[in-house]
Parts: sequence; C-alpha cells; structure tokens
Amino acid sequence: MAETINMPKLGFDMAEGLLVRWVRQVGENINKGDVLAEIETDKATVEVESSASGVVLQLIVDQGTMVPVNAPIAVIGNVGEKVDVKSTADSGPKTVTPQAQPTVDSAPSKIASSESSSTVHSQSSSLKASPLAKKVARDQKVNLADVQGTGPGGRIVRRDIEKALSSSGLTPVVSQSAAFLGPPISSIENKNIQTTKLRQAIGRRLVESKTTIPHFYVTHEFKMDSLMDMRKQVNAFLPDNEKVSVNDFILKGVALSLRQFPNLNATIKGSEVIQFGHVNVGVAVTVPGGLMTVVVKDTDQKTLRQISGEVKIMANRAREGKVKPEDVDGSTFSTSNLGMYDVEDFTAIINPPEAAILAISSAREVPVVENGQIKAGWRMKATISVDHRVSDGAEAAQFLQALAVFLENPVRMLV
Repeated sequence: MAETINMPKLGFDMAEGLLVRWVRQVGENINKGDVLAEIETDKATVEVESSASGVVLQLIVDQGTMVPVNAPIAVIGNVGEKVDVKSTADSGPKTVTPQAQPTVDSAPSKIASSESSSTVHSQSSSLKASPLAKKVARDQKVNLADVQGTGPGGRIVRRDIEKALSSSGLTPVVSQSAAFLGPPISSIENKNIQTTKLRQAIGRRLVESKTTIPHFYVTHEFKMDSLMDMRKQVNAFLPDNEKVSVNDFILKGVALSLRQFPNLNATIKGSEVIQFGHVNVGVAVTVPGGLMTVVVKDTDQKTLRQISGEVKIMANRAREGKVKPEDVDGSTFSTSNLGMYDVEDFTAIINPPEAAILAISSAREVPVVENGQIKAGWRMKATISVDHRVSDGAEAAQFLQALAVFLENPVRMLV
C-alpha cells in the first residue's frame, strides 16, 4: 500500500520548511531510511529520509517550495499503484523565485566590509550552494558565481570553495582577533549585518522563554578530582576517535539524577505538569550563526561510550548543516556547556517547552581547603535554571546534590 511522506516538524516552533532538492525522482527505487529530499529550516539543511521502501510514485511539491509542517511531499509505493495526492500548492505554500529566495540562510556572524560589498551582493540566490559553502564563501570573500559546483546537481559545496581559494592563490581571510595583532586601525566603518534565519529563530524562542517563563537559578560547586582521574583511566583504553569527554560523564549523571527528580524532566501545560517517561537530554552545539540542540535519546539507559559517540556524530552533522530530524527532536531537559572556554560560571535560558536547563562551566584546578589544609583540587560550577511554575529552589538544590553523588563518585555511572 502506498505511503505518503510528510514535511517533518523539527522543533515545536517550526511552521514550514523549504524543499531545496529532491534526491530521488519518480520511478526510482528507494529503501526505508534512504535520503529522499533536502529541506531547509530556520536551523539547518536537513536530509529527509523515506519511512517506507518501494518506488517513488509521486513528488507532490516542486524544488524551491515552502511547505507547511506535516503537509504531504511525496508518495512511496509499489510499481503500478495509482495515487493522486493533491499538491500542497493549492493550500498555501508558495514557490520561491530566485528574486525572493533568501541568500543568507546560513550566513556567518560577520560579513564582508563595505569595500567588498559588491562581492557579497553578487552571491546570486539562483546559484545552488550548501549553507556551509555559503558561509565559507562569505568568510573568504569568494564570489559563488566564479565557483564550479561538484555536488549533486552541480550544487556548490565546501570543497569547491576551498579548491577555488587554492587555485587562485588567495590567502584565507584572517580572523578579527588575529587582525588586532597587526598595525593599529585608524578608522572603522559601521557595518550593517543581516541576521541569519537561525539567529532570528533563537531570538524568537528566547524572548518567549524569558517573557513567559519565571526563571530561578541555583548554583552548585562539584568536586571533580575523581571524575578527572576516572576519565584519564577510561581514555587510556580507547582509541583517539572514541575518547570520552567530561561532558559525556555529566550527561550520564544528569540523566540518572533526573530519574530521581522526574518533576524537572517535565513540561507544563495549562494547569498540569507532564512528567516525561523518557529522559532525552539535549546538548547545545555551536554552529555557524548560532546554536542548535542535539538530543541523546534515553540518555539514562546508555553507556558513556554510546553517549559520547552519538554526541560526536550529531554535533558534526549539525555543524555541517546536515542534521536529521531525530537529531534535534524530543529533548526533555537541556544542557549548555561552556567549559572549553575557561568559564567560571554562567546561567542559561530555558529551552521551551522544557522545565529546566543546566549551565555547565569549566572544570578548573584551583586552591581548595580540606581538613584545614590548602591543596590543589579540581572544581566545577554548574547552574540550573528552572521554571518556577513547575518546581522550587529546594527541589533544584536537591537535584544538584544528587548529581554531585554521581560526578564525585563516577564509578556509580559505570555499574
């Protein structure tokens, strides 16, 4: 029996997506899990996988069309089956013409200065290029019109930009921080920077969070000596590409602690608090132009190596603009880790509709006092932000105490 493939919903605030490219065409065979199409959302370019095996019987929408969430986009079935699913074109979505198609879907946080504005404007929206290729081109001031695409259908990908830089003998543009090491700049002109779709989406969600959710914050300092030693021992037996991070231990500890405090693994709906049956911990990942949260499903039931491997894979896909729908959907509690930036303490904004988020700072070797003696010790601060409609300070503090039991006795997470 024929099965209809719908536009997936990636996050509670997604309303529509741009169908960028059909990977399979009518009449081609496809297996369940194969990539059917590429779509662009406020967050990234996403590969849509087929949920059925068979033959592509019908492609309902054209490339370059904005499609509402859950609207049909294709039909998969058996050879000879008769199908006639009405095109979504009649129900609202519009085809994006080259003149209207956005050119800064994945623009970097900095754009070319006024003297190179002609290069930026020449990046015609009619050119097919991946979001990452667009970012690299803008960073390095490369005109996409001069680049030959080698991706599917002639699409320009990152390696094409790098090849163009190499063949032209251009020197990659240095970062702004490196420029400060050179001669003093006599004058700097104002810049008008177009915010990316991702940055706009982040802004909408966080404004909603801060204006509708009553946040409160609780900070705890954890003794990390045993965990740092345990991590060193574990990694001694693992290959370089499988070594576990401090964050992997934290994710496991958070998930196990949430099992003891289900009220923080929850959401509020009207007058009810819904406690989730699964513990799916979200991990904030830095991507070009902003942040994205990837989700480790059933984190409490997975080993450290499983957690570590999944985070690495999903984070890489997120940074390349190739996340899968399941990568970013279904989180029940989020974490944000700035430990790699030597951060002593910070607070995070709750990721709606969740009830809490944990802000994780750096594990640092500092002077500590134990039994009246000063010695060196590893310490790390973490701050939980909680929806006051769901919980109170005492419960948040008890959750952090439970987390301390796991982080300060990490062997408990291995048994």
